Amino acid sequence: MIETAISVVSSKSLLTLFGACDQHLRRIRDALGVQITARDGQIHIEGEQEAVAAATEVMEQLQSVAHRHGVLASDDVTRVLAAVKDGQGASESPPIGVFRPGRQIRPRTPGQARYVEAVRNHDIVLCYGPAGTGKTYLAVAMAAAALKEDAIRKVVLVRPAVEAGESLGYLPGDLQAKINPYLRPLMDALHEMMDHDLIKQYTEEDIIEVIPLAYMRGRTLNEAFIILDEAQNTTISQMKMFLTRMGNGSKIVVSGDITQIDLPANAKSGLVDGLDRLRGLDGIASVKLTRADIVRHPLVQQIVHAYEHGPRKRSPAERRTP
Repeated sequence: MIETAISVVSSKSLLTLFGACDQHLRRIRDALGVQITARDGQIHIEGEQEAVAAATEVMEQLQSVAHRHGVLASDDVTRVLAAVKDGQGASESPPIGVFRPGRQIRPRTPGQARYVEAVRNHDIVLCYGPAGTGKTYLAVAMAAAALKEDAIRKVVLVRPAVEAGESLGYLPGDLQAKINPYLRPLMDALHEMMDHDLIKQYTEEDIIEVIPLAYMRGRTLNEAFIILDEAQNTTISQMKMFLTRMGNGSKIVVSGDITQIDLPANAKSGLVDGLDRLRGLDGIASVKLTRADIVRHPLVQQIVHAYEHGPRKRSPAERRTP
């Protein structure tokens, strides 16, 4: 066991760093397995050597964030903890400004920061990773920000409908009724960036378009931000068709989870093929998000881990229990 100390500027700085009712402090302590106390104008960290080193790095980075922004949010603690655990510096990626007043969206993990920077700096980005890593949410945020800044004239949200088969004709109702359930995740994300009336106005003016993949054929989209969600369920020919819709001044983001492919066994995923086929081309980036980038409920990380590593072996005692 070792102990180290970090100087604190003031009691106000300490309150900001520890959070209301010590909520930030408890998260850091529980995540890293250390004891953290404050006395004599210093933060004292005690524990195993590696844990103390990690906790010291976390506290110093959080002090820097608090000094720059004046506040420390729960997301900041999540981001810095993830960065230090992964052996990376915490990202200070600029916030994504969307339409809702006062709302700014920031990447919460180093992987998410790489994703956002890739979208900022490339015309086509292929992003893949497990559920809960923010693939769709951050892409929609970047699209909303580009629309707000007049960097593009149109946002197009695309998804394979009825999985990869797109058998819309067998569903009841008109086209909108048929596709709504499949495009709902994209609209849910959009509603966090813009208010309902503005979305309705932009949809009526065709500034925002939400369509199934099959209806992209034959089009050319200029000055548009185009997002293809659930791209693991495209075929190779569908992916080629989608990517070649890109016109002048446009940007494309393709996202999906290659561990959840619903195509027939003899069909290769267009996303998997594209990641291999397009690797190294100028203007195209691929980003892999991992379990460490999951920002949903903490149980989601455990669920993804369980499915990645197969069923847990039961002990003899458990096998005797029905």
